[in-house]
Amino acid sequence: MNDLPRRTVFSEDHDAFRDMVRSFIDKEVTPSYLAWERAGLVDRELFRAAGSVGMLLTGTPTEFGGAGVEDWRFSAVVDEEFARAGLPSVGLGFALQNDVAAPYFLELTDDEQKKRWLPGLTSGESIAAVAMTEPAASSDLAGIKTTARRDGTDYVLNGSKTFITNGQNADLVVVAARTSADRHRGLTLLIVERGMPGFERGQNLDKLGLHGQDTSELFFTDVRVPEANRLGAEDGQGFYQLVRNLPQERLSLAVMAAAAAEGVLAETLDYVKGRKAFGRSVGSFQNSRFILAELQTELDIARIYVDHCIKLHSRRELTAVQAAKAKLWVSDLQFKVADRCLQLHGGYGYIREYPVARSFVDSRVQSIYGGTNEIMREIIGRDMGLN
Repeated sequence: MNDLPRRTVFSEDHDAFRDMVRSFIDKEVTPSYLAWERAGLVDRELFRAAGSVGMLLTGTPTEFGGAGVEDWRFSAVVDEEFARAGLPSVGLGFALQNDVAAPYFLELTDDEQKKRWLPGLTSGESIAAVAMTEPAASSDLAGIKTTARRDGTDYVLNGSKTFITNGQNADLVVVAARTSADRHRGLTLLIVERGMPGFERGQNLDKLGLHGQDTSELFFTDVRVPEANRLGAEDGQGFYQLVRNLPQERLSLAVMAAAAAEGVLAETLDYVKGRKAFGRSVGSFQNSRFILAELQTELDIARIYVDHCIKLHSRRELTAVQAAKAKLWVSDLQFKVADRCLQLHGGYGYIREYPVARSFVDSRVQSIYGGTNEIMREIIGRDMGLN
């Protein structure tokens, strides 16, 4: 039995919100999840349903249709509950809207842009994506080659992006484009909207896991983006705007990884107690006890650090290095837990009908997106003076 003390990072308001999220999952998500996995796409109506109960962009000011609650812990609750329930294809789409895209629209927009975009993003009428990664640039943001050339009051955008979460469903795409040759001071962020001529979506990528998440290629051919769709000034800050938001994204991934691992471990514990082999429950064998004891111990330790990072972030004190440590350790641990738990299911663990099989393939990408874990090690190593 887990002997950790009661979590103190969340208040009674967060607990009530968590109950609502769980009810939403039971009613709106679980019945359709496998159909969305087969379709390779989550129904857009789910975003509208989530918006109607206040699960999207809780920090949006009230004058733009939001709750005006600047408390990222509400987003963390959403992340945790979808991950723990084994529903990452939906959870990742919401996390992209709440944790990755939201800061650009909340912090870098002027009043006119807020009025145009925040109501739809908060209600779920609009779905967001962030287009940083390119086929040849990967995790190297300074290597972005997509260009935006000024032409009067417009930018003419050319280039391509790949591995874009919400790529098929997105109505508003934050695009990082090069407006000068300077590697770090030559990037500008533009909002590309659905229907702009020259903006095309490539294939919905056929991934190993996360089959219901529309991860896509995006192409921009002479797309005319009005100056009014630029985030901030064209002052060379685009790279730093991207980097500034990465700690929250990486903490979000760590939060989801911890909850997903806890969920698959709990499901496996129930399975090994009920599954019989040689006249005994699978869980009664020493090998099973030792494996599960090790996983529970490592998850308890991970939970303490993740909750510490959530507290720091709620006080705006989380550093890039702390977020990198959380993302590195817990994403690797999630895959380890899923792998060991699949083994304890025996042959049934290899059948996609069983949640543990989906958990295994879905967990593999955790050490890749949001910055590969090799990059996380670089960030941590450099902070140790190992330059």
